[in-house]
Amino acid sequence: MGIVWDINVERPEFPQLTTNLEADLVVVGLGGSGLTALLHAAQRGLNVIGIDSDRIAAGAAGRNGGLLLAGIADFHHNVRNDLGIQRATALYQNTLDEMDRIEATTPEAVSRIGALRIGELNRGEDPDELIDTYAHRDALLADGFPVEDYEGEQGIGILIPTDGTFHPAKRAVLLAKLAQAAGAQIFTHSPAIKIESGRVTTEHGSIKAKHIVVAVDGNLGKALPEISDQVQPTRLQMISTTPETKIKMQYAVYVRQGWDYWQQLPDGRIAIGGGRDLALEQEATDVVKPTQIMRDYLERKLQDLGVTAPIEHHWAAIVSYTNTGLPIVKEVQPGVWAVGAYCGTGNVVGALLARSAVDHCIDGHSQVITDFAS
Repeated sequence: MGIVWDINVERPEFPQLTTNLEADLVVVGLGGSGLTALLHAAQRGLNVIGIDSDRIAAGAAGRNGGLLLAGIADFHHNVRNDLGIQRATALYQNTLDEMDRIEATTPEAVSRIGALRIGELNRGEDPDELIDTYAHRDALLADGFPVEDYEGEQGIGILIPTDGTFHPAKRAVLLAKLAQAAGAQIFTHSPAIKIESGRVTTEHGSIKAKHIVVAVDGNLGKALPEISDQVQPTRLQMISTTPETKIKMQYAVYVRQGWDYWQQLPDGRIAIGGGRDLALEQEATDVVKPTQIMRDYLERKLQDLGVTAPIEHHWAAIVSYTNTGLPIVKEVQPGVWAVGAYCGTGNVVGALLARSAVDHCIDGHSQVITDFAS
């Protein structure tokens, strides 16, 4: 039924790889993470080539909720408890810094007016959700991060003023154009059939390179079988409406610890995702096919919010999760870096880690990777 992000966005066409090339660095996977790595490598002076099995941002990078949220998947008070205050603070600050870069790089695709973490809707929710939301607030305040209490038309909870939204497909197109302008080469519809130290092989060509960054999130285990036991492919689903005229939602919303999320787009359309906890086994899959049970849940959620506009699109995307809740960023073969498994929060974290992997390839060290991997 299409994807709301493809409305009025024309994605450029790129050639298929049909020859053997050499480069300093190859990026495999051209979603938001891979395109960020591609642009960063080109800006740092490398001869860099990016390839994708489909078009740019064909996976979750062009199919997600369009939220820019600071931090990793878990709430800040839980991260503090699990990883310690110093490391939790470093991770949160790293994501704040990356959001500044994202906004500066593609301002046309980004809105940083803040986003809500709601504990109670005005019709009532589980009171434990509000307690957890306020614990998140208190931990952020304790570490000096901005957050405000919120009680208004969209519910009760907190407003994080540094958060925001973005247009996934528009950002991907802008990143690709910037990368090309900086000297990067892009090839699409060129799936990597073999990734090994020093070389990436596709069906019709290959690229020899000292450094390889594999940034594919949902298919990370397929691209690099040596880490397939560390990631769980997972389907996320969303629906969107035609323009809604009776309701105005100022802020994007993240509720039930991220199980549900929504925003109203500038044209009035509402995009909403979530409900995966209702069918965890069913959604633990790499099959990109929307299901009726998720559509029904999301439609009921819209009705609860008072939305009357009809459903226009329903789509799915595949991401990856880890048992630890932390993403994967590590060298899995000499010169081959795996970046992915963002546990559902890859918009900021993915860009941050892919860019940091490029820095590690060039400099031999990245403090960001140390913060995540230590």
